[in-house]
Amino acid sequence: MDIKSYLTDTRQLIEEALAQYMLKPEGILADHLTAMHYSLFVGGKRVRPILCVAAAEAMGAERKKALPVACALEYIHTYSLIHDDLPAMDNDDLRRGKPTNHKMFGEAAAILAGDGLLTVAFELLSDPGHEVGLSAAERLRIIHIIARASGPSGMVGGQALDLAAEGRETSLDKLKDIHGRKTGALITASVQSGAIIGRADERKFAALSEYGMLLGITFQIVDDILNITSTPEQLGKAVGSDAVRKKATYPAFLGLEESKTRAYETVNAAIAALADLGNEADHLRELAHYVLTRTR
Repeated sequence: MDIKSYLTDTRQLIEEALAQYMLKPEGILADHLTAMHYSLFVGGKRVRPILCVAAAEAMGAERKKALPVACALEYIHTYSLIHDDLPAMDNDDLRRGKPTNHKMFGEAAAILAGDGLLTVAFELLSDPGHEVGLSAAERLRIIHIIARASGPSGMVGGQALDLAAEGRETSLDKLKDIHGRKTGALITASVQSGAIIGRADERKFAALSEYGMLLGITFQIVDDILNITSTPEQLGKAVGSDAVRKKATYPAFLGLEESKTRAYETVNAAIAALADLGNEADHLRELAHYVLTRTR
């Protein structure tokens, strides 16, 4: 199966699982759940859940075993986008080519939609009705990894540092730390979760962790590049906003061409981290190329 077919097939599987696990927008909470559904199903690459599934498959697990965890990761990612777009954060009007959540439902409803998605993710992760063959210890390890990657040690902390760095002098090392937390942490956790689902041994878990960390850096460098080179129609959101807000980005430090070189080198390092894994990790290798060459 080529990578396009794999992405299409896996994305469809994830879409079906998201629809299955997410609460239906009905009853007294219909308005709140409608706001949650809006951002969750407005579209998206589903990179994090796909990485979770691919890592589990690379370790020999059936893909359906990874679906509850994969969906929880997408809930968390979607919550982060809703909150990032708020006027108090990045103040964006478009996300995935559609009006952002707060533009559709108002700021208060958007905040609560994000809160709901974050919380329901851990409800799903801890639900004994979705054990799919994982032991209690494995489930607890996955929950811990995802919680750490989502909070102040990871994504939330990275966003706080990113906002604090706007318009201020910073260093390339600080930039790497910001992006390693803001973007890299949840991507790494997605791969690590799949590794645990597939019962990877210590050596393979370390290799997959290294891959996830380097892929997360690549993802952010490409994001920074696309904010300069893409169009709103291609990207589904505003472009040029990083420069307007004087954000710390790779192109701001290295220039556009050097940033492209850095992305290429980093993705090759991510692929090299999988050197001791066999053909079963080919989809992870192809996903790395996809992250490098994506246009949105």
